[in-house]
Amino acid sequence: QVQLVQSGGGLVQAGNSLILSCGAPGRAFRSYSMGWFRQVSGKEREFVAAINWNGRNIDYADNVKGRFTISRDNARSTVYLHMNSLQPEDTAVYYCGADSTGQAAVRSFRLPLYYNYWGQGTQVTVSA
Repeated sequence: QVQLVQSGGGLVQAGNSLILSCGAPGRAFRSYSMGWFRQVSGKEREFVAAINWNGRNIDYADNVKGRFTISRDNARSTVYLHMNSLQPEDTAVYYCGADSTGQAAVRSFRLPLYYNYWGQGTQVTVSA
């Protein structure tokens, strides 16, 4: 069992920035693809960004491309989501996911079903 622990998030005004972090204990993290998703109450979990184990394969949703940056530090077993130029429509609960099986990297980074571990979620609220 892998426990992902998220930090960051909060309330910001539109145009500002936030950084989300997601950490997992152990060296196994280095082999995982990691993804960020977000969810608004009553809607499905939405893909935001993903990164493969060595950081060479990165994918972004079209609506965050150019504003958000995903990165990872395998020495610290942590993945980050730098969010710039935040807009009210970015308001959601953000979740990090880990794929320990390799399915996300092979099939699709964008589908939650390929991630088998999840963080606890963190609220991001952007005011107009």
